Amino acid sequence: MNGYLDTARRVIRTEAEALEMLAQGLGPEFRQAIDVILQAQGRIVVSGMGKSGHIARKIAATFASTGTPAQFVHPAEASHGDLGMVTQADAVLMLSNSGETPELADLIAHTRRFNIPLIGVAARPESTLLRQADVALVLPAAPEACGTGIVPTSSTTMTLALGDALAIALMEHREFTPEHFRTFHPGGKLGARLAKVGDLMHADMPLVRRDTPMTDALLVISQKGYGVTGVTDEDGRLVGIITDGDLRRHMQGLLDHRADEVMTANPRTIEPEALAEAALAEMQSRKITCLFSVEGDQPRGILHIHDCLRAGVA
Repeated sequence: MNGYLDTARRVIRTEAEALEMLAQGLGPEFRQAIDVILQAQGRIVVSGMGKSGHIARKIAATFASTGTPAQFVHPAEASHGDLGMVTQADAVLMLSNSGETPELADLIAHTRRFNIPLIGVAARPESTLLRQADVALVLPAAPEACGTGIVPTSSTTMTLALGDALAIALMEHREFTPEHFRTFHPGGKLGARLAKVGDLMHADMPLVRRDTPMTDALLVISQKGYGVTGVTDEDGRLVGIITDGDLRRHMQGLLDHRADEVMTANPRTIEPEALAEAALAEMQSRKITCLFSVEGDQPRGILHIHDCLRAGVA
């Protein structure tokens, strides 16, 4: 068992050292690569073969979700018609540890023939890929973590980190915010966490005027199904809320009262632009099930705790 742990720690340390070498070795070429990507009018086409291809897919996905339109093109498929996906408006980011992967040849030739900017990532400065590239990003000569040099480990980790570095640098340049990210990533846990109250709230609210008899207010509570009703003044401003607790406190002679005699004044509210996660935290901390969303004093919607839970906000 200790042998396995020793191996794991050695692999991780080896790859961590490779990443440190990569960070220390970055130079002006990195900025040149950023400039090429920013100048592209089309997409960033990311390509690689084998393990580099898997890394390329991930980098393309990271670009696309952080504001840089990108797609992965398989180099072997490119030779059989997919070169048509690569246009003169695009820029190409090509990955190959050796820089001599034969399947890349047609895609490299295509970029040279049509003056499509090419960013190459490889470990050998004298390789075909880096000699042909407009911008050459050289991976440092770090040992592979396998110990034999035949299994891509440190090299793929460095390539992945370099792609992340490009994506984050571009994201910061574009002032890309979590709200922008949610636009490209509406599904999943992160999308749920970034959902806004306005995305989940219901505009068809239970509302009564402050002078409404409780007989009518009870009908609204029953019909809308939220277990509450908001109470508004003559100008439509939310001035109170009637909950189950309010009904119990005024059980004796309830039907003889008006809404403003039963309501809880100045209820907790939230803005439509607030994160649904903040609304959920508010409801949980106060042990309530609904929040009215208001702009100024005007009610715009109602959010139930179940809306948050159904959306995956937790």
